[in-house]
Amino acid sequence: MNLRRPVRTPAPATGAAPRAGRRYPAALAGALALGLALTACGGGSGDTDASADASGEPPAASVEGSTDRDRGTVLDTPFAKPDIVLTDTDGEPYDLRAETAGTATLLYFGYTHCPDICPLTMSNIAVGARDLTEEQRENLRVVMITSDPERDTPESLGEWLRGQDPEFIGLTGDFAEIREAARSLGVYIEEPYEDEDGGIVSSHGTQVVAFMPDDDMGRVLYTEGVTHETFERDLPKLIAGELP
Repeated sequence: MNLRRPVRTPAPATGAAPRAGRRYPAALAGALALGLALTACGGGSGDTDASADASGEPPAASVEGSTDRDRGTVLDTPFAKPDIVLTDTDGEPYDLRAETAGTATLLYFGYTHCPDICPLTMSNIAVGARDLTEEQRENLRVVMITSDPERDTPESLGEWLRGQDPEFIGLTGDFAEIREAARSLGVYIEEPYEDEDGGIVSSHGTQVVAFMPDDDMGRVLYTEGVTHETFERDLPKLIAGELP
């Protein structure tokens, strides 16, 4: 089951810059806590509609087994890398499978207006990768696909990611294609919408999927609780084709 993380970006005051924020009613906070606990252990026939996307359909893939939130989960059944061509931060087509073939690849779905989880996740990966050798970095791809393509242009996505790590790859494109790619990995995302106050509400799963260099299959999943120490420990192994 995948975490739904509603995030509301309030409408800016006249003449003011946009400011990110959230509203979590008490009942929703409890649901989010439950969702986080189940992020890496759902997928059975007993799933509730918390695993469904906006169309009411469950994700095309799911995760089985239990996990320590500060460790990666080795998947019983690996995920195929999404066969998708999107637009990179230079405005050029980017074939995900072709461009990342034969490299350890971390894939995350998020957006630049996210006030907390997205910047923390990408920062943890960046810190975890800072001591890699040049050769190791050449054999690693860190890809963030925006869940908010209407606002995340190639330019704005590129600027945001450069603040995390200049080598990170950002992709944007058609939302329906992005959502289908996410669903194939058991990651829930919902199309952002404007609420009655003019704020933007966005929901997305927080998983990072690691694809191995030998077969390009997604074999390890990291959830929200993972720290930079986890990535620092695991990245050299993933790059070498070893499971953590």
